[in-house]
Amino acid sequence: METSRRSFLKGAVGTAAVAAAATLSIPAEAAKAPKKWDVTTDVVVIGFGGAGATTAISAAQNGANVVVLEKNPENHHISNTRMSGGIFHCPDKDGDKAALKAYAKAMFSGENIPWKEEGEIPEYSDPLAQLWADLTPTNLDFLKSLDPTFIGGTQPGFNKASFGNFPGAKECKYNAYRSTYLKRMKTFNDVSYGLPKDQTSSGEAFWLCLATGVKKQGNKIRVLWETPAFQLVKDTKGNVIGALGKHNGKTVAVRARKAVVICSGGYEYSKPMRQAFLEGPGVTGWAFYGTTSNTGDGIAMGMAAGAGLEKVGKSAARIIVPTLDKCNGMRIGSITPSVGSPHSIVVDNFGKRYEAETKVTDNPSRYFFYKAAVQFDINTLSYPRTPSWMIFDDQLFKSKPLVGLGISTVGYGLTKWSKDNTSALNSGLIVKADSIKELGEKIKHIEENKMRMVPDNLVQTVEQFNKFCDEKKDEAFGRRAVTLGRIDKGPFYAMPLVAGGPNTKGGLLFDGRHRVLTWEGKPIPRLYTVGEISSVLKFVYQGGGNLTECLVYGRSVGKEVAGLPNLKA
Repeated sequence: METSRRSFLKGAVGTAAVAAAATLSIPAEAAKAPKKWDVTTDVVVIGFGGAGATTAISAAQNGANVVVLEKNPENHHISNTRMSGGIFHCPDKDGDKAALKAYAKAMFSGENIPWKEEGEIPEYSDPLAQLWADLTPTNLDFLKSLDPTFIGGTQPGFNKASFGNFPGAKECKYNAYRSTYLKRMKTFNDVSYGLPKDQTSSGEAFWLCLATGVKKQGNKIRVLWETPAFQLVKDTKGNVIGALGKHNGKTVAVRARKAVVICSGGYEYSKPMRQAFLEGPGVTGWAFYGTTSNTGDGIAMGMAAGAGLEKVGKSAARIIVPTLDKCNGMRIGSITPSVGSPHSIVVDNFGKRYEAETKVTDNPSRYFFYKAAVQFDINTLSYPRTPSWMIFDDQLFKSKPLVGLGISTVGYGLTKWSKDNTSALNSGLIVKADSIKELGEKIKHIEENKMRMVPDNLVQTVEQFNKFCDEKKDEAFGRRAVTLGRIDKGPFYAMPLVAGGPNTKGGLLFDGRHRVLTWEGKPIPRLYTVGEISSVLKFVYQGGGNLTECLVYGRSVGKEVAGLPNLKA
């Protein structure tokens, strides 16, 4: 690999938490080739999460030299991959491959489901589903080839197809694993970040396995830390031949002989993109519990180079607590697995339940429950469920942390939450009262409620729920009976919940080979994309799907771009 300006390859140590979160200024068009390139390589990868790492590994294994442009510094590199639960799909090898392809196609676009109204990516779902069927059963093998000490641990509830009525669900023998290096898996409340590899589980273990794989490739993969890409470069024939990044305020021009692959994630912390793309109040009505580095840079760069967009408003999301900490003016969320626990309910701004709370955290509904939260009332011209309110009693408050402490934003230090929940209570995020009616009055005077709460409604709702608990049957919404625990031990509490989750899923328009397309459906020569910026899981989402597509399409794209002929300088 030919390089100059060696300092760019060493990775400066910096403060970058604030810098990484800032939205880049993206030019409105692709750049022309500079007179002099600072770095020349075969393949340029933009973003160093699970998608970028897998793509880089695959390209290197197939003979290419790779340069990765990464926004964060090496000592503060916190991606969605690391912050995740570390779950990835790996169907049993003896399952029916045709059935596996059919199940994948149903998740991606649904055009093979008779009652489905409209397909997402129907033009390209067939080759994408074929790759899924070909490669997902080997995901664990691939990871263990990178690091033989890596363990794919069994994760109850994830070892089957979430959508049992989809084509192929029974015959494909679907399965998923959770990442770990420990024989005894850590819980989601146990922190792995910052510990030695052999003491990690979840997304941290998944990432460290990929990082080990990157190191195995030696100098075939170079990471330019603290060098966010901001513009793609085209030649006179329209080929994407490189990218421009910024390092310490200076432009770094990186040439790609073969291709550029955008793996820069979604737009969770881009205010203008959230306002443009998300349903409902895109800023105040949403929160995310992934990395603050995802500001939609790749989407903007791709558009400037002529890319079309696809289902940009899609998210892997439910309802979660928005903490009081902010980034780019938006509240940082936290994973909230306590929703649906005994001794709790969820109500709208008027004090009424609207769904079985277990749907928020149960498969298959948990990663598209946000659709219920952002419902628009055409009569009042408002969003009655934004925010929603989790109502619970002292039994739940004292029994466990309300949020996940070991992964997500708390586990990686982006926000804080005490094990006994008192930090959220003391900050005012959680509201406390001696009676349900008093709790309703307090919610009514919280700014986000806009004086909509009807305390008597809340009292009646809790009374009705307690009756369902006594009868062991939720007559209103069919909530799972095992979670029906009375709300009757004061004091009582309320916590806001808004639409949100780990990441957005929509972005650049792409084809069955993950080539970036124009609005007219024509490939932009030598430009590819992998990951959340171009997720295949546009119709529905099964937990662990994002890590899975990193492994599947990172491997396929890495191999393809490595085999491309070199472009002439």
